[in-house]
Amino acid sequence: MDNSAVCLANATVCNGTSCVVPESNFNAVLSVILSAVLTTLLALVMFSMGCNVEIKKFLGHIRRPWGICVGFLCQFGIMPLTGFILSVAFDILPLQAVVVIIMGCCPGGTSSNVLAYWVDGDMDLSISMTTCSTLLALGMMPLCLLIYTKMWVDSGDIVIPYDSIGTSLVALVVPVSVGIFVNHKWPDKAKIILKIGSITGIILIVLIAVVGGLLYQSAWIISPKLWVIGIIFPFAGYSLGFLLARIAGQPWNRCRTVALETGMQNAQLCSTIVQLSFTPEELNVIFTFPLIYSIFQLVVAALFLGLYVAHKKCFGKNNVELPDGKDIEPLPKASFSKANEEFQPDEK
Repeated sequence: MDNSAVCLANATVCNGTSCVVPESNFNAVLSVILSAVLTTLLALVMFSMGCNVEIKKFLGHIRRPWGICVGFLCQFGIMPLTGFILSVAFDILPLQAVVVIIMGCCPGGTSSNVLAYWVDGDMDLSISMTTCSTLLALGMMPLCLLIYTKMWVDSGDIVIPYDSIGTSLVALVVPVSVGIFVNHKWPDKAKIILKIGSITGIILIVLIAVVGGLLYQSAWIISPKLWVIGIIFPFAGYSLGFLLARIAGQPWNRCRTVALETGMQNAQLCSTIVQLSFTPEELNVIFTFPLIYSIFQLVVAALFLGLYVAHKKCFGKNNVELPDGKDIEPLPKASFSKANEEFQPDEK
């Protein structure tokens, strides 16, 4: 019998009509190429976001880190706790619970910086919060995982990719620093770069979500409970972040910024941790959750953005945001004295 009539051209014939086709690595190659392209584009977008940051205001947030402290409490306090509560409430499998908590322990993602620009947020606070949360994740992630996952697994089994965190930090700090320098030296050119980068950033965020869905479409079959958690989790992060920032007395633009920094997690880092920490058999029931979260965090953020734009069109943008009291400089006494002299009545 002619085996070539039965087997594919690229098959290796073992016995008779039993054919073995080499495993296709198309997805793996495509993933590497797209990862390199998207990383380059993301660096360019972060460079453009840096063009909207003023050195004086940025350093002001570092010297008076009240906004950063509120963001820190949201990032490593609210999010891991919310992940733990959702895992217990929905009674999901131990491995699934661990992945949900890992997502909650990850630092903020760079997409939040792009979205903060579109909701008229405090870009200086957004950049400083993303940088600080990524840096502090080196110590806070192991601590949070130790606290919240010990009832299901030994936290020592979870591999923290410190090299990936370091790479994320460099990929954030370097282009943003260059953008800040450009804004300082050539502010007019920085405005043009910012407009181009902000539009490119939105397109890139959507592109990443679409590419992720296409690459891992075979893994979409997953527990319905994880779908529900993937929808609730980012919504809770945005809402609780906004609420806590408002309770802390932050102005509205900073409340929006803290909300985005809280709910927008670094899903790529979560995927890396999951792949390094679990076997292929275990990955079948948990690997898709980071992708689900990343998609719905964008969907919920888009809804918030739409509501903000609609509110701004209906009621007009309030340009006078509630200021931070520490940023207000009192007028010198000489100004008051001069003003009083001008309004003194003529002596009779």
